[in-house]
Amino acid sequence: MKTVNKLVLASFLFFVVLMNAQPPSPAGGTANKGNGTGAPSSPIDMYVYVLVVIAIMLIIFFSRKYITKKI
Repeated sequence: MKTVNKLVLASFLFFVVLMNAQPPSPAGGTANKGNGTGAPSSPIDMYVYVLVVIAIMLIIFFSRKYITKKI
């Protein structure tokens, strides 16, 4: 059973890597698709602090839940 699980996990990882392949950036261009600002084209940079706070809260919540369940 463990061998089957490992085989399924490895094949899933392999297929995800193949499907996530992206074409190379344009000839001599930057990876930001030429928006002209030099900044990344994704707006995630605006919310990094919020995401860090939410991640810490989730870690604390689930660790306390696990500890109380274990005892």
